[in-house]
Amino acid sequence: MKEARFVARNKDKWRRMEKRQSLDAEIVAENFMELSDDLAYARTFYPGSETELYLNQLIGEYQVDINARPAQKRPWFVFWRVDYPLLLAKEYRTLIFAFVFFTLSAFIGAFSAAHDDSFVRLILGDSYVNMTLENIEEGKPMGVYGSLGEWEMFLFITFNNIKVAFIAFAFGIFFSAGTLWVLFSNGIMLGAFQYFFYERGLLLHSALSVWAHGTFEIISIIIAGAAGLVMGNSFLFPGTYPRLYSFRRGALRGIKIVAGLIPFFILAGMIESFITRYADEYPWVGGGCILLSLVGVVAYFAIYPWKIEFNLGKSRNTNGKN
Repeated sequence: MKEARFVARNKDKWRRMEKRQSLDAEIVAENFMELSDDLAYARTFYPGSETELYLNQLIGEYQVDINARPAQKRPWFVFWRVDYPLLLAKEYRTLIFAFVFFTLSAFIGAFSAAHDDSFVRLILGDSYVNMTLENIEEGKPMGVYGSLGEWEMFLFITFNNIKVAFIAFAFGIFFSAGTLWVLFSNGIMLGAFQYFFYERGLLLHSALSVWAHGTFEIISIIIAGAAGLVMGNSFLFPGTYPRLYSFRRGALRGIKIVAGLIPFFILAGMIESFITRYADEYPWVGGGCILLSLVGVVAYFAIYPWKIEFNLGKSRNTNGKN
């Protein structure tokens, strides 16, 4: 990109950033990070230019401003109240892609199970299928969820889900292909699992049990996969930034996205360990959990991030006019 075009694309933004005295601390910090990216680009492609000197001076003023402001300790929950939803909003295209890709994989799993009698055993394993068939004969299709003690099961499932999430993220280092494979394999497994119960007339019963905890669990795995894609795509498609610099930025964003999911994996583990085991006897309990979980997922992961981004953008535009 020629220097003149780079300046033309960013000059209005830089002029708004010059009025830093009227900005909130959060906007100042965000502007500082963005200016750092622009300065790194200018130093790489326009060393010694007036653009580099201007950005260097502007970011220096920001540093003085930040150091002059009294240090404020933010409560830990501010990350999930502001930072995390804003991060999700910025990566919404990748999140939507991961969701659609996972959903299509689940349909492929169900379709394959419907047309190949051996597919479910291939995906879920003979031991799991045989155990579930025995549970169905005993009138407890979801008996697997009561096979361990509550706390033992909670620890095992929670750590396993967190492990799967970090694998989905870490495999993004293989140019996003690794993450796509993790999403695909988990989607196939889910589709085959649900068709297995559908074939035996137990789809609703299994759904009321599985999705009681699965609403948070599955959406968290999808978001972890999106984090891996953010990291992998930042290397494949660096845009105007140097490739390694873009990769570092993408990896940092991905790590934040995955780390922010830990409370939701804990919540899913608690539901699966302490509530799902009673699904055979009280299906309505699972239905209630699904409804509450669905409301929580849509509100926090879909609606709230847009609200946070809209309010921040409104505040930035208001301050920019002053």
